[in-house]
Amino acid sequence: MKEKKFYIVLDDFERRAVVNCMNEMRNSLIEDGKCADALDEVLLKIIRSKQKKLKVIYKEV
Repeated sequence: MKEKKFYIVLDDFERRAVVNCMNEMRNSLIEDGKCADALDEVLLKIIRSKQKKLKVIYKEV
């Protein structure tokens, strides 16, 4: 079965907030002596992600 991929759209401020929060969580896990491998992978995916220019169209329903 094919893995599902999810895409999220973040502006620069939101992206920095996500990276900062994940890094703080990673540091607290390391302080507690717990494994942070899964969090490392996700954090690297976010940091290395490509930036795309998107045109957002807002419509009232």
